[in-house]
Amino acid sequence: MDNLRIRTMTTKDIEKVYEIEQSSFSIPWTKDTFYNEMEKNAFALYHVAEWKGQLIGYCGMWLVLDESQITNIAVLPDFRGKGFGEKLLVHVMKTAREKGAATMSLEVRISNKPAQSLYKKLGFQPGGIRKNYYSDNQEDALVMWVRL
Repeated sequence: MDNLRIRTMTTKDIEKVYEIEQSSFSIPWTKDTFYNEMEKNAFALYHVAEWKGQLIGYCGMWLVLDESQITNIAVLPDFRGKGFGEKLLVHVMKTAREKGAATMSLEVRISNKPAQSLYKKLGFQPGGIRKNYYSDNQEDALVMWVRL
């Protein structure tokens, strides 16, 4: 993990982040959505993870007063299950705490047990269900929270 670098995302990263997004989600965000988040949303803060110079993951959050919300987190398929996503999320949690957030929340597909396992490992607890949250298949989302 010595070669892992986590830094603030810039608009120059959007092309690669979009590739990660497409490889990770059935309904990926558009490039325009990322541009809007980066350039127009004062609450948004995004980080990228680089491994040996290759952008392999990203995580976005909104910071509103003392609450933070993970908007999305993804790692390239070849790099999943190796601790990169955990390192990225730990970094983002630390950043949120340093910026005054007291809590962090996220939504995760009910069927995404690997992600839920990671979130639980980092202290997130189930907080409720959002029925029919995902528009591609009407799957429910599990809302998870952690105190920072």
